[in-house]
Amino acid sequence: MSFGKGCHLHLIDGSAFIFRAYHALPPLTRKSDGLPIGAVSGFCNMLQKYVEEATGDDAPTHVAVIFDYSGKSFRNDIYPDYKANRPPAPEDLVPQFPLTREATRAFNIACKEIEGYEADDIIATLATQARDLGGRVTIISSDKDLMQLVGGGVEMLDAMKNRRIDRDGVVEKFGVPPERVVDVQALAGDSVDNVPGAPGIGIKTAALLINEYGDLETLLERADEIKQPKRRETLIDKADQIRMSRDLVQLKNDTPLDFTIDDLEVKDPDPEQLLPFLASMEFRTLSKRIADKMGVEPPIIEDTPVKTADGNDPAPEFPPVDPSKYEHVQDAAALQRWIDLIHQRGYVAVDTETTSLDEMQAELVGISLSVIPGEACYIPLAHKAGNSDDLFGSDDLAEGQMDADEALKLLKPVLQDDAVLKIGQNMKYDAKIFARHGITVAPIDDTMLMSYAMYSGLHGHGMDALSERYLGHSPIPIKELIGSGKSAITFDRVPIDEAVKYAAEDADITLRLWHLFKPQLHRERVTTVYETLERPLVPVLARMEMNGIQVDRDTLSRMSNAFAQKMAALEDEIHELAGEKFNVGSPKQLGEILFDKMGLEGGKKGKTGAYATGADVLEDLATEHELPARVLDWRQLSKLKSTYTDALQDHINPETGRVHTSYVQTGASTGRLASTDPNLQNIPVRTEEGRRIREAFVAPQGTRLVSLDYSQIELRILAHVADIGTMKQAFRDGQDIHAMTASEMFDVPLDEMTPEIRRRAKAINFGVIYGISGFGLARNLRIPRGEAQAFIDEYFERYPGIRAYMDETVDFAKEHGFVQTLFGRKIHTPEISAKGPRAGFARRAAINAPIQGTAADVIRRAMIRMPDAISNLPAKMLLQVHDELLFEVEDDAVDKLIEVARDVMEGASDPAVHLDIPLTVDAGQGANWAEAH
Repeated sequence: MSFGKGCHLHLIDGSAFIFRAYHALPPLTRKSDGLPIGAVSGFCNMLQKYVEEATGDDAPTHVAVIFDYSGKSFRNDIYPDYKANRPPAPEDLVPQFPLTREATRAFNIACKEIEGYEADDIIATLATQARDLGGRVTIISSDKDLMQLVGGGVEMLDAMKNRRIDRDGVVEKFGVPPERVVDVQALAGDSVDNVPGAPGIGIKTAALLINEYGDLETLLERADEIKQPKRRETLIDKADQIRMSRDLVQLKNDTPLDFTIDDLEVKDPDPEQLLPFLASMEFRTLSKRIADKMGVEPPIIEDTPVKTADGNDPAPEFPPVDPSKYEHVQDAAALQRWIDLIHQRGYVAVDTETTSLDEMQAELVGISLSVIPGEACYIPLAHKAGNSDDLFGSDDLAEGQMDADEALKLLKPVLQDDAVLKIGQNMKYDAKIFARHGITVAPIDDTMLMSYAMYSGLHGHGMDALSERYLGHSPIPIKELIGSGKSAITFDRVPIDEAVKYAAEDADITLRLWHLFKPQLHRERVTTVYETLERPLVPVLARMEMNGIQVDRDTLSRMSNAFAQKMAALEDEIHELAGEKFNVGSPKQLGEILFDKMGLEGGKKGKTGAYATGADVLEDLATEHELPARVLDWRQLSKLKSTYTDALQDHINPETGRVHTSYVQTGASTGRLASTDPNLQNIPVRTEEGRRIREAFVAPQGTRLVSLDYSQIELRILAHVADIGTMKQAFRDGQDIHAMTASEMFDVPLDEMTPEIRRRAKAINFGVIYGISGFGLARNLRIPRGEAQAFIDEYFERYPGIRAYMDETVDFAKEHGFVQTLFGRKIHTPEISAKGPRAGFARRAAINAPIQGTAADVIRRAMIRMPDAISNLPAKMLLQVHDELLFEVEDDAVDKLIEVARDVMEGASDPAVHLDIPLTVDAGQGANWAEAH
């Protein structure tokens, strides 16, 4: 068939298939000779899926898989440093590249590459030729560079998301049509390919400039008209660099080809060609599946393939856990044997033992490694001599240990080797321990985060719990070694023979969980969540935690004293209202005063015989009497003093003068991060006293704290998912959303809006997101329950899409057992069909989870992209507090930091999720956190 009108050319980005396959499956070797074949296995499965699904109107008449040539391209002649920053391919992937070409040919699909050119150039040339001949083209890739080609019969298909990218999709991604993508890319540059671009200009700014001036050349010629001084200076000074960048990103649509489109005509797979290849790879399950579809006998494969070879075999079988078989490594020769094995395998499970859970001050005691399930070792480095029961035993080092410096020197190359995957359970902790010893651990996998991505909302993700649940093994409890409570010892006091069993078992169990979980990610359809939202966040959080934030001890001390004085004055007032002195901090005594002496209604006694005096009880009583209101004020000050102004002083690191919080990625089922030791996310900001605590968080001399905060992000997401037209338009127009809601509900013109009416609308807007009841809203607004319920009913009548979203979400949760964010994060809802009080809570949680979870995913994406974006600025990211990111930046770079960080944050949902409403970010700066936000 000669290619022409009515023909359909499919061009598959081979490199994208290979790397996706490589990262989707655990390392896999051919049993007969140990050849790495994991990527080939995944690649073949993807080709088979493509062949099966390429039917109907989308079926190709011509198809080819296009690969990158292994050597340098003509772009290196233009710019020698092009792609200079790219690390070499993993060692176990290199021998699989030619095998993927063989696989393509075995499927009877054309396989093409051209020396000196990249796959994108070949695709551009073929797409241009096919378009000129009147045919249709589908490029199967998500590579943003290929978006230059979209339009006029050429579209892209992101096979992983089954999402088609047409001309409108390109505009959504780049802010310009396909013909202007090159101009935007030339300005924005590309850190991955080392395309310099215009320093400080990102995608959004570049799009604004191109849309304003029409094209890149006009922009450069009229650069002196730009109002912003730095931007104008960059465009003028870097004009030649920008033009060179355009040459680098411009796809070459006249690549010299040694074949024609007619040579790419679709052919059916030949079983005599395909099945022997699959058999040679020892892909038993895939061979049988394809043979059955072809109606032929499957090939005989003598050797049993490794489990999970193609993602469909049963879970791997492991040998029994036997701590007595673990190795005690005492010298360099023994350690080198393990390092050699790690290089052979291409991966290692690693764990550290330390003297404390505080990574910033913990001392490294030992390191454990495992490369083969059932085989593990422990390298003791700093165990003390003497009896482990003696808290004050000798500080001399015990015998049978390696010198710590020698061991770390040997391990450093392999821990930093890009070709060796480091596997951990809560890898962030170990990475920070190694970082304090000058070792950057990468790349990593984390079994805790794998479990979280798959089973969020179902169970915990600690190693012991995962081992018991998924491996049927209960690991050695740490309490057996160090005890508990005040009598607990540190790990360096544990005898080495006991430490070997405990520590090496941790590495062994972690490796087993990894072998189990890695292929499950794909089957659970959460590979993208893990690979784009969980795993890449680990080094970002580790760096933030190590940065810490400077805290002024004197400010905290003064606040503590002021709070103590206010509490004393409140106690006097409370005693006067009660008519007697009592311990305000005693719930029992307070209950007796409120309900026995004062006779207030609503008193309920618990099992202990004492009255309940929780915040909810006092808030109800506060509408009737001053005393419970004053007690609430006293409790608030007491909590601020004990939890923050007193406790924060103890958290100041003596070496850095900073407070270093730790972020827990798995702390909330929705994806929101939790801050611990100390918790910096729950500092109250609704009261003047709470806001003042942020004054103690300060910028060092010569720097400022900069806060960037998403504006009403959850309401924007709700408006998007519930498709509320008036609300979406209000956000697009930059209106006050609460005033708009008030105007809609209460029929009050915007120019007659009062603060009280707006406050009520705000309470309803935010309350609905969390499934607030009439009772809850009545308490928040201090109004009768009937009136509050009427407000909620009116809200749903005005915005029926919200009720529909809620009902659909609950129905989905009941049917599937989970809900999802817009990014595909699964949040399991095991109690969605529960009865009684739990049912209401489970329903509200299911409704809120996709909204809060999507907001959490957005800020995670922003955090992951931020380090590269600000790498050239004298700035560092310090804290994440819900929808806010806090930075420390030198004075003269504040404006630039705000510009760059805002671009990253406002574009954080794109291209994974396109929201109907733009995200907006508010920015502030100051000498302390209170001033900045």
